[in-house]
Amino acid sequence: MLALLGLAMVIVFTVLIMTKRLSPIVALTVVPIVFALIGGFGGGLGKMMLDGLKMVAPSAALLLFAILFFGILIDAGLFDPLIRRILKVVNGDPVKIAMGTALLSLLVALDGDGTTTYMITCAAMLPLYKRIGMNPMVLAILAMLSLSIMSGMSPWGGPTTRAIAVLGLDAGEFFVPLLPTVIGGAAWVVFTAWMLGRGERKRVGSVVLQSGGSNCYIEEILGDSTHKRPRLAWLNLLLVAAVMVALVMGVMHSAVLFLIGFVVALIINYPHLEQQKERVLAHAGNAMTVVLLVFSAGVFAGIFSGTKMVDALAQGLVDMIPAEWGKLFPLVVAITSMPLTFVLSNDAYYFGVVPILSNAAAAYGIDSLEIARASVLGQPVHLMSPLVASTLLLVGMVDRDIGEFQKAAFKWAVLTSLVITALALLTGAITFIA
Repeated sequence: MLALLGLAMVIVFTVLIMTKRLSPIVALTVVPIVFALIGGFGGGLGKMMLDGLKMVAPSAALLLFAILFFGILIDAGLFDPLIRRILKVVNGDPVKIAMGTALLSLLVALDGDGTTTYMITCAAMLPLYKRIGMNPMVLAILAMLSLSIMSGMSPWGGPTTRAIAVLGLDAGEFFVPLLPTVIGGAAWVVFTAWMLGRGERKRVGSVVLQSGGSNCYIEEILGDSTHKRPRLAWLNLLLVAAVMVALVMGVMHSAVLFLIGFVVALIINYPHLEQQKERVLAHAGNAMTVVLLVFSAGVFAGIFSGTKMVDALAQGLVDMIPAEWGKLFPLVVAITSMPLTFVLSNDAYYFGVVPILSNAAAAYGIDSLEIARASVLGQPVHLMSPLVASTLLLVGMVDRDIGEFQKAAFKWAVLTSLVITALALLTGAITFIA
């Protein structure tokens, strides 16, 4: 009964936001409250919601300070040289623009952080999309798919880190057999960009943009603002490198690192108080919208977890798997990771569900390494979820609704998960027979 209630809640929530009956913030808050009351959990609602808010508070702080940190550096023109080079190569050809978007986002996503990937990719490419009339949703889809490959399967990415930790695995043993899948997945993202770019080329045509003189499209996109600080470019780059290195090394919590980085960037580039106030206010709207969405997602996750709906759904799935499917268990995990990671946070899935799946697989003699690898293959679908904080940032940056994004990205996300699952099977990262 509890599993059915949880499934109904997820379906109702998804329908409401995809049909735009409710805004994401309202749906994330109201829907779980209604279903908790239906299930008779009214007495514990307050605690569950507070637990959810506490759970997402670090993510909200991270996004707030990361948005401000990269916003300040984008204002200062740190990424202008990179953007200039990419813009010069792709010019006004939608196919080249889409493929350039994929290559840039794949490269940036190597650091494993969704916020960084989306901020830099959007800063570099979104003005060009707007300039020639390309659909910004193409940018959002390609950035999301890139992150799912490079962060979703790398040992320093969030999903893999959780899977390795909860099952007590060696990072090298996990990753080396998966490396061909990562490379193939990256190639698939570039191929997807080519296909999406061809569609946009048919729709808007290929435009030859002037790359020199007073009407240079590059200068028009980048602009010449009083906020630019070209003389401080190397110092700003050093600051970014320092924050990223500290992030990878785990020196401090990422939210604290971005807070420190934001403050230092503000002092370096805009030492006067009025300048600082102006720059913070310029990014406050975007930051506040994302933070509100994250806290709303916390309410949803807190109720989903506190009522044990998530546990019931996970256990129900395990119970539904026929015994004769035992030798196919890694494939079953890979396929089911798509819907499960969509409705669950990575913490809930990897710390709550994956151990159950690993124990069940052990009964068939299947190594936990294969279960761990299979569990990350649904990340392209996971990143469509409104419970993913960086995804809320992405849709905000391209000025689209989360429901619109899910409609546009669904096919490509599922295809990408199926492609990397097939690659994992073909290369032996996961197997049919234990």
